Amino acid sequence: MKKFLITGISGFVGQHFIDFLEATKVKTHVMGVDLTENKSGRDRTYVTQSFKRIDLLNRPEIERVLLEFQPDYVLHLASYSSVAFSWQEPVLSFQNNMNVFLNLVETIRRQGLKPRILSVGSSEAYGNINQDHLPLVEESPLDPVSPYAVARVSQELLSRVYADSYGVDVVITRSFNHIGPGQKDIFVISSFAKQIAEIKKSGRKNGVLSTGDLHIVRDFLDVRDVVRAYYLLLTQGKNGQIYNVCSGNGHSLQEVVDELASIAGLAIKTELNPAFVRPSDNRVIIGSNKKIHDDLGWSPAVSFQQSLKDILDYWADLV
Repeated sequence: MKKFLITGISGFVGQHFIDFLEATKVKTHVMGVDLTENKSGRDRTYVTQSFKRIDLLNRPEIERVLLEFQPDYVLHLASYSSVAFSWQEPVLSFQNNMNVFLNLVETIRRQGLKPRILSVGSSEAYGNINQDHLPLVEESPLDPVSPYAVARVSQELLSRVYADSYGVDVVITRSFNHIGPGQKDIFVISSFAKQIAEIKKSGRKNGVLSTGDLHIVRDFLDVRDVVRAYYLLLTQGKNGQIYNVCSGNGHSLQEVVDELASIAGLAIKTELNPAFVRPSDNRVIIGSNKKIHDDLGWSPAVSFQQSLKDILDYWADLV
């Protein structure tokens, strides 16, 4: 039985990853660690789950869990993954994203443990790119423009150090924006979907969304494709290598609003909320997934439209 340690287990991606493991019908044991209690763990046929509520900034606590569990794979998801939050709390964002990873990987090195680690990074590392240089490939230069992005680049560089110099088995991602049912409404598409679900539930045929800059273009990927990519990278990825995890397609936030409104059958207008406009933001982010496709045979399977429909259905059940 393979053993997976998942940090940040209580979050959006962690829960979908467990769903994916269950769907594979391979017996696995998952040890989840998080500051927040995992309340959604349910009985499963193939996945056995354990949970430890620990502070990943406390290295002795991390060491105790690692030595007791002896994982085969470590999926490192724990982070403050909101760019907006990093502008509000840059020190807290950096310390959480950087020091948590360093505690984890250093404990693994010092104790001589041999798990495969997936160091989950972000496409925010690329920064503002000349659109002539799109789509972004793993060799594209990095130019982070937010505190969150700087932390992610630091994590990536340390991952390379530990892989190349210490011999720790680390695979690195630059994960682009992922979306899907279950995502918190602090993230843009989930926020739009929640607002539209509330308008529809009220019985109105039209409404107004409070938004930031709708000209922003992002490469959105369904979380169910993300976790499938993460599993392949954990089990088949190449040590020390960086992989874009992306759809290869860009959509403006205006397109997102229009598509959600169409699915809901509503007439939607928007109004700019200055509070949602960041001090500096990447205008267009579109990635190439050629490397992960060539190395692992991975390609996206869930369409953008299906993702939006599922997100809207999710919020319709909650509001």
